[in-house]
Amino acid sequence: MTHVAVIGAGVTGLTTAYALLDRGCDVTVFERHRYAAMETSFANGGQLSASNAEVWTQWGTVLKGLKWMLQADAPLLVNPAPTFHKLRWMAEFLGNIPNYRRNTVETVRLALAARAVLFEMAEREGIDFDLERRGILHFYESRKDLAHGRKVNALLAEGGLERREVGPEEIRAIEPALAGDVVGGFLTPSDSSGDIHKFTMGLARACERRGADLRFGTDIGALAPLNGGMWIESAHGREIFDTVVVCAGVESRRFARQLGDRVNIYPVKGYSITLQLDDPESQAAAPWISLLDDKAKIVASRFGAERFRIAGTAEFNGANRDIRADRIRPLVDWCEKHFPGVSTEAVTPWAGLRPMTPSMLPRVGPGGAPGVFYNTGHGHLGWTLSGATARIVAAAVAGGGAAQRSAKRLRPAPGAPAAAL
Repeated sequence: MTHVAVIGAGVTGLTTAYALLDRGCDVTVFERHRYAAMETSFANGGQLSASNAEVWTQWGTVLKGLKWMLQADAPLLVNPAPTFHKLRWMAEFLGNIPNYRRNTVETVRLALAARAVLFEMAEREGIDFDLERRGILHFYESRKDLAHGRKVNALLAEGGLERREVGPEEIRAIEPALAGDVVGGFLTPSDSSGDIHKFTMGLARACERRGADLRFGTDIGALAPLNGGMWIESAHGREIFDTVVVCAGVESRRFARQLGDRVNIYPVKGYSITLQLDDPESQAAAPWISLLDDKAKIVASRFGAERFRIAGTAEFNGANRDIRADRIRPLVDWCEKHFPGVSTEAVTPWAGLRPMTPSMLPRVGPGGAPGVFYNTGHGHLGWTLSGATARIVAAAVAGGGAAQRSAKRLRPAPGAPAAAL
């Protein structure tokens, strides 16, 4: 039996642990927090969204970032203070602009492969996570933005995603609660939404039932390859494992350095607010279908009858988790504009760090040393992609040395990601 250490108990770490258990591995999960899913997997927008697979590596993103640099409430905000890591990451981001089309199509294919895996896990383990399979509705308020949406839709279709364009009248029929002037949009019926924290907590309990050793509240002091295996030092002492899989979000870069690898992940902060729909008026005025406002870069999802999540924005400001009022205010304003009947008297704000690579593709597969693997860097699509990347890395671990030698990074073959699962 292969003894595997998984670092991180967010959604990527626990889907990886679950997939490794399916492969018959003995799994130990290390997590510095007391509970699972306490960082990026705690309060995101709640979307399982192949329709949001467009990567950001295009000149339009760069120009908007420059334009918005001094605008505190901008959807994309870059702290101009230079750091070597930020500058190097951005240089590599620019270098990936020629790969925009290819990487978008590849991300769609991976997202489609992941969808069935997550649903299978939840059904098998009886995990209730407020799943809504009503689709995701992208909407636009200008014809210029809608025209760009059509171009993106062509790439999503190339990746195999089925969606259809809808006009203003059909949008009103799909979601009567949505207020404001819209010129059109796209409906992706196969996308869905739910509470990522509830899903991940349920998966943690499932992994424990199946025999995984979950080490919550455990910091890793050091780790290093050792004679084809791995030693890890923590409060439990120094332990030897056959394999380690790094799923540590923005901390993955630090662990990779100890293991002799370079994993260029930058922490991109996102914000969310959760509204309790305590009164009948708010419950009636909140949407049921999950939404994406492409211009504002804001998503919204309903979690059962009594909760409404709104999330968005991207902030390049290092490993900073401060919750800024001027970044929360646009989310509240968006709610009051589009859902004026929802009470915003009390909101619960949150900020988390998305682990992003310059290519916007996750790092999935072997590292340089035997026994080292990665499943990290999923950016804003961690939940959406995690089911597929977990199975890919579990297959690589089960393949042992042959898989380790065959590639530095393992990705699904273009055009046929499901075959890699």
